[in-house]
Amino acid sequence: MGSDWAGEVAGFYARFRRGYPPEFIDLLAKSFGLGAEDVVLDVGCGTGQLTLPLASRVRGVVGMDPEPDMLAAARAAAADRGVANIAWALGGSDDVPALAAVLGERSLAALTTGNAIHLIRHEELFSAALPLLRPGGGLAVVANGTPLWRQPAPWSRALRQGLEQWLDTSLVSCCGTDAAARERYRDALIAAGFTRVHEQAFDYSADLGFDELIGGVYSAMGGSSFPSPDQRAAFEEHIRRAVGPADQFTEHVRVAALIGHAA
Repeated sequence: MGSDWAGEVAGFYARFRRGYPPEFIDLLAKSFGLGAEDVVLDVGCGTGQLTLPLASRVRGVVGMDPEPDMLAAARAAAADRGVANIAWALGGSDDVPALAAVLGERSLAALTTGNAIHLIRHEELFSAALPLLRPGGGLAVVANGTPLWRQPAPWSRALRQGLEQWLDTSLVSCCGTDAAARERYRDALIAAGFTRVHEQAFDYSADLGFDELIGGVYSAMGGSSFPSPDQRAAFEEHIRRAVGPADQFTEHVRVAALIGHAA
């Protein structure tokens, strides 16, 4: 993810990014038959939202991310929770092929990658991952809901309008969560040699306060568009006017895993 995700952005990411419900972790564990002897690689792990709950299902997890501040926050979260079976690796998708020499072929039960998928060369990642995966294991491209400003709700549309006014740009990207992007990932998994490619999902609703809404926005803005400290109050007031005086915003989240299996 690079330097856009350093410093304060990493802190907001750790605090405000959605976690994963236990039911979704159950879904992944069942899909790949995860057990006490397995190792999982989480590419683009960020601050560990998926890495940490996966660690409770397997022998160990490698959480890999190119941003040191993200990994520092992830390590801190693991220490706070007493999770000791995660190896944090500074690197990106381009480093995955080298793991075959370090871990050995067919050494992983699963490789997971979340919303960072839209920032990487996914075709190369999928091809590099397949030799690492044991039979019955596989790869999961995880979409943890759509961005806060791209949801089918009046408050979300108002948020998007407010952000577009502030940033003076159109927010068209869905960060790889839209149907067209998911179809591209599906086709790429099949082209890379994965079998039984299918999608599984878990739906839930959550209520956000205004501070959580703002925190979620900060966590996704990246350093290039992140308001400086002296702009912060004006930005938050601008967003408050855009979304109105409500103190609660209900988001409907679909956590989806596009799953491909290794033969």
